[in-house]
Amino acid sequence: MASTDLERDPFYVRYYTGHQGMHGHEFLEFEYAHGRIRYANNSNYRNDSLIRKEMYVSATVAEELKRIIRESEITKEDDASWPKKNIVGRQELEVRVDKDHISFETAKIGSLADVNESSDAEGLRVFYYLVQDLKCFIFSLVSLHFKIKPIQV
Repeated sequence: MASTDLERDPFYVRYYTGHQGMHGHEFLEFEYAHGRIRYANNSNYRNDSLIRKEMYVSATVAEELKRIIRESEITKEDDASWPKKNIVGRQELEVRVDKDHISFETAKIGSLADVNESSDAEGLRVFYYLVQDLKCFIFSLVSLHFKIKPIQV
């Protein structure tokens, strides 16, 4: 897949988790579209500032993101019975892959205990594990892209 193919590819994923608290609007968000990953993390705790990163990735990275999403089977789920956003915060996931377009919103999930207490524990578990996989993948990409110091030869 060439870069022009990435620009035409309708594949899209966006994840957001956040809340409004005593430190203001704190959130984590990432988005992939057309070969570009945008990442933002805002934690006002101890006067931390907004972190924004943007990078372009190869078609292979895009295919891996698609594989993670497809294998999770998240597009078969429905968020109607999931916990609603509340004062603790919310999570959002939007995905456009193949012929599917989904958009979910739920409360922040603290642990698997929260998942197991849900009226749709199996569906929420799919969401929970997919989000964990996506966050791990994106954090690794951001870390690799922005922290590696090349050796001068």
